[in-house]
Amino acid sequence: FCQPGGWQLSKERKQPTFFVVVLTDIDSERHYCSCLTFYEAEIKLQVKDLHVSVFKGTKEIEGEEESGLIQPAEVFAPKSLVLVSRLDYPEIFRACLGLIYTVYVDSLNVSLETLIANLCSCLVPASGGSQ
Repeated sequence: FCQPGGWQLSKERKQPTFFVVVLTDIDSERHYCSCLTFYEAEIKLQVKDLHVSVFKGTKEIEGEEESGLIQPAEVFAPKSLVLVSRLDYPEIFRACLGLIYTVYVDSLNVSLETLIANLCSCLVPASGGSQ
């Protein structure tokens, strides 16, 4: 559900998109799934008869190396951040996912685990009460 358009690589970086999907479980309880989908660069280096892919630090080498020019070709892969809750606060969840996205993309000096733990420990006011 977090990739409704399908999982496809793109030659261009696309703008992040946000949407909410409501899932209902067997007990008719609603679960609000806030999704932030963005595109991240995946770099491929190609040498004549040598193919090296670099995806998150792993390498695949096919063929035999011959002399030739290395030509980088960049593609963008979709990735999604998803927040699932029984509460219907789409704007708050959008802001939370935007914060996580910013820390991740800008490689800020903040631990994602600590950030997410802090967000999960926030108290949410009761429905109908003051904020």
